[in-house]
Amino acid sequence: MPATTFKLNTGAEIPALGLGTWQSKPNEVYDAVITALKNGYKHIDTAFIYGNEKEVGQAIKDSGVPRSELFITTKLWNNSHRPEDVEAALDKSLELLGLDYVDLYLMHWPVAFKPKSDLIPKDADGKVLFDDSDITETYAAMEKLSKEKTRAIGVSNFNIANLEKLAKTQKIVPAVNQVELHPYLPQDELVKYCQDHDILVTAYSPLGSTDSPFLNDTTVAKMAEKYSSTPASILISWGLKRGYAVIPKSVTPARIISNFKTVELSQEDFEALNQLVKSEEARRIVDPYNFWGVDVFGEHN
Repeated sequence: MPATTFKLNTGAEIPALGLGTWQSKPNEVYDAVITALKNGYKHIDTAFIYGNEKEVGQAIKDSGVPRSELFITTKLWNNSHRPEDVEAALDKSLELLGLDYVDLYLMHWPVAFKPKSDLIPKDADGKVLFDDSDITETYAAMEKLSKEKTRAIGVSNFNIANLEKLAKTQKIVPAVNQVELHPYLPQDELVKYCQDHDILVTAYSPLGSTDSPFLNDTTVAKMAEKYSSTPASILISWGLKRGYAVIPKSVTPARIISNFKTVELSQEDFEALNQLVKSEEARRIVDPYNFWGVDVFGEHN
């Protein structure tokens, strides 16, 4: 079977497969988390910006699964990047989750907004108000967070350039870099860089999108049939075999359950999927250039 856990650079174990909750509405996410926890998931990923931490926390409490058996991740939002705001942001997330601690706290984006009550502060013309807080200063504040509040810290949506910038000042190597990873965006160089620097990669949007052509691809469909699996599970298994954690999101009980049933792909099938991936043009789904006007990934020069 594929890896069930990976070891972080802190020594802690992180379940290889988790439930993502991005774009899961509060009224749907409670049931999704309950379904996941009752069907073997031990890793739940949320974020302050998702607006569902309270419901995620309630589901964790109501599931009956001991907190010590779970791995919970949440994230620092962009309007709390000033060093003096970081701990208060974590405290707020813990309060909403109803937890004493999270297992992992990530800097959600290498982008700072003005510290206003608005989640995405804008000027009179509708342009996003950015702050000059540097990622190195924000991360330094995260390094000072108590281990009693977060067992590990990391980053999200960081490319190699930002990781290298951080490396010049960091005292603690990020435990995780959570990024968009799927067959249309395999990011081989970034994955290798992180693995070489003992940073575990976690893949969000691992299927590409809900209408991903890969889910209807004949090669993937034949593999799913061969392994008595689903196309989604084949793609999740491909990600696990590449050596990183995967957090598919769903609010559909049947999909949550089937996504958890991963398979051990043969080397031949793994290579066939890799070739399929190479034949496709790279396609990023989540790019802040399109909605904040900021070139986070250095791809719009």
